[in-house]
Amino acid sequence: MNQSVGVPRPEVIRTAPLNLNHWYAVALSSELKKKPLAVQLWHQDIVIFRNQGGDVQALENRCPHRGVKLSSGYVQGNEIVCVYHGWKFDHQGYCTDIPYLNERQQLPPCRIRSYPVQEKHGFIWVFPGDPNRALHVPIPDLFEWEHLNYVVSVAPLHFQAHFSFLVENLMDMYHGHLHRHFQPWGNAILRKKSAGPGWVEAEYQAECYFQINRPWSVIQLFIPQLRRPFLTSLIVRYEYPHWHSWLGNDFRLYCLIAPVNVTETRAYLVHTVSLGAFRDLHRLPVWFRRWVKNRCFNAARGFLQGLLREDILMMEQEQQAYSQNPKRRNWEINPVIGSVQKLVYQQAQLYSTND
Repeated sequence: MNQSVGVPRPEVIRTAPLNLNHWYAVALSSELKKKPLAVQLWHQDIVIFRNQGGDVQALENRCPHRGVKLSSGYVQGNEIVCVYHGWKFDHQGYCTDIPYLNERQQLPPCRIRSYPVQEKHGFIWVFPGDPNRALHVPIPDLFEWEHLNYVVSVAPLHFQAHFSFLVENLMDMYHGHLHRHFQPWGNAILRKKSAGPGWVEAEYQAECYFQINRPWSVIQLFIPQLRRPFLTSLIVRYEYPHWHSWLGNDFRLYCLIAPVNVTETRAYLVHTVSLGAFRDLHRLPVWFRRWVKNRCFNAARGFLQGLLREDILMMEQEQQAYSQNPKRRNWEINPVIGSVQKLVYQQAQLYSTND
C-alpha cells in the first residue's frame, strides 16, 4: 500500500526550507569557552561568544569592513574584535571602535545582524527568525539536564542529508532492524498515531532488554543469546523542529535538530536515564546524588555513537538516492512517515507566508 495520498512530492519535501521562527541548539555550553565560536544554521553564518560577565552573545559572522569572519577574532570586554584590522562590535552588531580612526573621521554607520540567544539546559540556543517573536516561542524543556534523578549523555551528529531524513528515521521505529547488533529495542508494532498543529506523535509497542535497576542486563544489548525481552511502550513525538521519545518509564531521548543547509544537518541526541526505580534514592545526601549524576555524565555516549553511525550511513544513502532521481516516489507503508512529511511541508509554508 502506498501511503502517499496528500503527501507533497519528494522534491518538495527534500528541499523544504526550515521554519526559522524557533529556537535551535547550536552548541553545548561547554563548547563555548573564551574564544568566539563559529556555527552555521540554515545558510546563516553566526558567531557566538561570551562577554566579560559570561553571558552569551550571537552575531552575524562577518566583519562589514572586508567580510572576514569575526570568529577568527577575539573578545575584549563586552565586544568582539575583528582580528584583521581591530574593528570592534557590540552585542547589537554596531561598530564601536576602529583603532586607526583619525579625529576627522566618524565611525561608519554599519551594523551586522544580532540574534536572540539563550543559554539553557546545557545548550546555547539561537533564534534565527523574526527577533520580535523570540520571547513568545518556548525553548524545549529538558528538565532532566538539571534533575538529580536523571543521568544524561549527549552525542552530536553531523551528516550530509536534508533534515527530513533524520526526522523520518527517528519517527519510524521499524528501523530497529538496522540496530539488531546493539538492539536497544526490537519488534516494534505501531499502536496509535496522532497529530495536531505543529506535532506528530506515534505510540509503538516494542521489546526492551535493559532495566536500570538491573545493571547487569545491559549485556543483553550486545549478546543476543542472553536476551530476555519484555514488552513496553515506545512513544515518539516530533514537535517541530525537535524530537522527543519515551521508552518505558526509565528512558527519554531528545534530538535537537539544527540543519546547516538543504543537504547538511547537525543535531544533538540527548539520552536520559531515570534513577527513579531506586526507591530509596531520595534518602541519599544531595551532594552525593549530584556527584553520581556528574560522574555518570556521558556514560552512554559511546553506545549512542555506535547507533548513530549506522543511522548516518542510511540517511546519507537516502540523500544520494534522492539526488540521483529527485522525482522518484518510494513506497511507504508506515502512516507516520506521511504525517511527518506533511508537517515538514506545512512548517516550511508557514514560515514563507509569515516571513
